[in-house]
Order: sequence, then C-alpha cells, then structure tokens
Amino acid sequence: MAKEKKKNQARQIGKTALQEKKPFIDPKLRSRIETIVFLLVLLFFFILNNTKKEPERGPYPPFYNKTAESSNQ
Repeated sequence: MAKEKKKNQARQIGKTALQEKKPFIDPKLRSRIETIVFLLVLLFFFILNNTKKEPERGPYPPFYNKTAESSNQ
C-alpha cells in the first residue's frame, strides 16, 4: 500500500488573525438614514390620510335624539 505523505507543519490554532468584516455604511450613519426614512414614510402616510375627502355622513344610529344634542352646544 502506498503511504500518503504528510506535511510536517506546525499547527497555527489561534495564531492567525481573523479578518474583520467592514460594514458597508458606518453604523452611526446607517442609524441616521434609517431614522430619516422612517420619518419620511410616517409623514407620507400622515399627509395621505389627511388629504382624502371626508366620507359622507351615514344615517343616525337608532334611538338618536337630535334635539338633545343641539341643546348642549
């Protein structure tokens, strides 16, 4: 049988430095961008909600007394 040749290398466990992952965007800048995007989306839905026409008034509920409501004003 043929023997496999083993290379005599010293084990380098824990001696090699790990490559640190560099973020695409600085975390502080990313947080600011996310906040600005969130506020813009919030502003968009606020404007969208308040620019629609008011729904037409429906019928009064049963047993509603219109005269009692107008005397309180």
